[in-house]
Amino acid sequence: MIVGRAILKTPWLITFFIIEITACAIPDFQRDIRPILAGHCFKCHGPDKKTREADLRLDIPTEEASFVKLVERINHKNPNDIMPPPSAKKPLSEAQKQLLSEWVQAGAKYTDHWAFLTPKTVSLPKINQPEWARNEIDYFTLVHLEANGQAPTPKANRFKLIRRLSLDIIGLPPTPEEIRLFVEDTKPNAYERLVDRLLDRPEFGEHWALPWLDLARYADTNGYEKDRPRSIWPWRNWVINAINNDLPFDQFTVEQIAGDMLPKATQSQRIATGFHRNTMVNEEGGIDPLEFRFYAMVDRVNTTATTWLGLTLGCAQCHTHKFDPVPHRSYYEMMAFLNNSSEPELSLITPEQKAQQQSNESRIVTQLLKLPIDKAKYDTWIKTQKTNAVSWINIIPSKMKTSIGWLELLEDGSIFARGDTSKHDVYKFEFTNLPKNITSIRLEALPDERLPKGGPGRAYYEGPKGDFFLSEISLTSDGKPIEITSGSENYAKQWIGSSKPSAMAAADGDLQTGWSTSGREGKHSQAVWQLSEPLKTKTIKLQLDFSRHYSASLGRFRLSVTSQKIKPKAKELPGDIEKLLVQKEEDLDQKARNKLRLYYINTSKNTEVALAKIAKLQKKTPPSPTTLVMQERPEAHLRLTHRHHRGEFLSPREVVKPKVLPFLPPLEKDMPRNRLGFAYWLINPNNPLTSRVVVNRFWSALFGEGIVRTTDDFGYTGASPTHPELLDWLAIEFIRQGWSRKKILRLIVSSSTYRQNSQSSFRLSAEQIRDSVLKVSNLLNQKVGGQSVFPPQNKSIGEGIYGGGSWQTSSVADQYRRSLYTYRKRSMPFAMHNTFDAPSHETCIARREISNTPLQALTLLNDSFFLDASRTLGRWAAQQNNENAFIIDTLFQRCLTRRPSPMEQKAMLSFYKKTYGRFSNNKSEASKFAGASKGDVIKQASWTALARVILNTHEFITRN
Repeated sequence: MIVGRAILKTPWLITFFIIEITACAIPDFQRDIRPILAGHCFKCHGPDKKTREADLRLDIPTEEASFVKLVERINHKNPNDIMPPPSAKKPLSEAQKQLLSEWVQAGAKYTDHWAFLTPKTVSLPKINQPEWARNEIDYFTLVHLEANGQAPTPKANRFKLIRRLSLDIIGLPPTPEEIRLFVEDTKPNAYERLVDRLLDRPEFGEHWALPWLDLARYADTNGYEKDRPRSIWPWRNWVINAINNDLPFDQFTVEQIAGDMLPKATQSQRIATGFHRNTMVNEEGGIDPLEFRFYAMVDRVNTTATTWLGLTLGCAQCHTHKFDPVPHRSYYEMMAFLNNSSEPELSLITPEQKAQQQSNESRIVTQLLKLPIDKAKYDTWIKTQKTNAVSWINIIPSKMKTSIGWLELLEDGSIFARGDTSKHDVYKFEFTNLPKNITSIRLEALPDERLPKGGPGRAYYEGPKGDFFLSEISLTSDGKPIEITSGSENYAKQWIGSSKPSAMAAADGDLQTGWSTSGREGKHSQAVWQLSEPLKTKTIKLQLDFSRHYSASLGRFRLSVTSQKIKPKAKELPGDIEKLLVQKEEDLDQKARNKLRLYYINTSKNTEVALAKIAKLQKKTPPSPTTLVMQERPEAHLRLTHRHHRGEFLSPREVVKPKVLPFLPPLEKDMPRNRLGFAYWLINPNNPLTSRVVVNRFWSALFGEGIVRTTDDFGYTGASPTHPELLDWLAIEFIRQGWSRKKILRLIVSSSTYRQNSQSSFRLSAEQIRDSVLKVSNLLNQKVGGQSVFPPQNKSIGEGIYGGGSWQTSSVADQYRRSLYTYRKRSMPFAMHNTFDAPSHETCIARREISNTPLQALTLLNDSFFLDASRTLGRWAAQQNNENAFIIDTLFQRCLTRRPSPMEQKAMLSFYKKTYGRFSNNKSEASKFAGASKGDVIKQASWTALARVILNTHEFITRN
């Protein structure tokens, strides 16, 4: 008999069910019921009212009669009435139906989701073997074992412990010397001292940076079709250094989310904001940069949710979340925190480098001014230039605006463009109190180090960085057009297209033609236009249109006019130099005279020979590296955030304000509603998710599986924690220990739980496998940090990639850097990494998939890298003067840490002898197999073959 909650009001039934419920355990809503409802019911009966069926909502307590119907429908025999319907293809098992029925019979009580409740401090549980526990962690694991009638396994031997610990802490196997020191260490706390040594090694930061790069979707290219290179490796260096220095995780978070907004932000804190610059950039022809900026914002919201909150927030981009309590609007309210940033490229120059640069520049100027020049020729040049110099007057707009972004007037009268750009930007100006009888107007395109490649344009994707394309210039007075009759430019070149760029092409009424100076980035250019007749009015309006298939507006420019009757032409001469030439000689101070002289020296053919002598000094100032960072826009130019209907860029709706998720603690009142305030909210101790999510990832990295198996999902559909009290204790302890990564890891690996002799194992990551091979073969280049490198791989890889593979193999030393530094090209992942399940780095990954394929074994055997490592080991073995049995024992331990068993040693010795006999009968095959080497090639080839087998064992690529 099935009884609903409404029927329980009958007194005699209450007594009956009390007896029945007492006889069996009541299903736990969190552990047993919510996962069933979330997985089978919430899609049609959950938070999203737009897709809710039968007006029935099951994610929150509902009417009693609904539960009666629930039990009836899940047990219904008619396929048209049973729930879930067959079309959903999510049938309930009999055990699940039984649990739901028992829950309803017990009163259908709801409790809040465990992950959304702040962790609470609990007393250590009572255990029967307190002597087994080394620290608090062991109390929680042992009570769980005892409750299930189990006992902990014995402690692992020292060989297993040092291999396990080395792989877990620094990502590398121990060396034979490290093994010997630990195994023979009879002093107290030998293990604890080993832990501390490993935590203090620089390899620690490299190893633990790797999962963070997965979360950050770090790559060295932009992704999508063109997948062009980017420079963001300095951010990777920052992550490694931060982890090695044990930067508290709360500060680690704040600096990556909003380091630029901290008071007196350092260069390091600005570099840290590269976390969210790892999003992909679409440079396909004809795309809308604003649209793909929106999708980059979507990626940032989803990445933030996964990384810090352990939530699958992406569902709410298009509609209210089907399972978790995340309204559609809340998704964009969270986006509003992150949406007010500009995305510059930061030039990295240390104070020492800056001082050196300034010193070099000062020395160059001094030497240039001392250069002997032909005075007669210089005087002739000055006289000629003065004769042709035009008196230009810089005009300052009384009003100016853009179709997007904003314009800023600089001290020198030039104008700097900021904010977003589009494929058709329009700059509008209004000028009043102009000089009388204006005959010509000049536009100077000016370089600026803040612009891509130094400007003068703002192009940053698809087209050449720093490029611009002025499609049209138009002038009006009193609403009537002012005619332009002629024009000139000092330089004109168009990046792509058949039309000829020129000043007059920007005044022909056709947006498809215009003036551009492609290939001249970082230099001054100018265009001049003549009016049909002198202007009689003092007020005009000017409009500049920049229309191209990529964003190509001007970044910095200056507008000037002249009343000269003779039509002036555009010159190579910069405007500030021409301004000096107009002045009388006696009115120039020494600084102005030096400026003219320097310009002459740097540009005149008469000084080319003398300049060559200074070229070496100029080369001493190499360009500084760059990295991608975030920078908050000023409050006066806040970027509005809209809710987007169905998640579509072209369907913006109402404007939303920054607001945190409604089911989590609110942002404190004194916190700013921006990225900085949001960062502090993420690491607020009252936030129930962040510390839990982070320590669960640590646990997963050390044990192969998290306390919450779904490390990326702490929501309703995620797995329940196997040890909830332990998870909460660790989360609280992590905060209590000052968010110290090293302290919490030391605590975990020091526990008896970690030291058990586990029979289970899990495969190493792709990077760990390659690094382990480098380590045991003594090929590893242990340089920490620096740019990405290109290990050798088959040239055929990348043949189908747009624009070619462009895989330029690095120098020999760099080929053997740790895999963390391998160049990450999104459209062409490093083949060996790809084979062993490394991600493509296009999206945030909290948990890598692990496969087991024949291709992996074939790679370990036949890939040139693994063969080279085997040859290195083979040459080492062939050089030993010991007995074969001793060499086998040493080689085996070098690769697998432990000593071989007698049976294993016998099998390897037999393999070596058979292989030696085969190569003895075919010396040419032995030479080929041993590679280019000197000495006994038969011996080398035989040891190489054995090393190759050991490196291909399951034990070598797994961690016990």
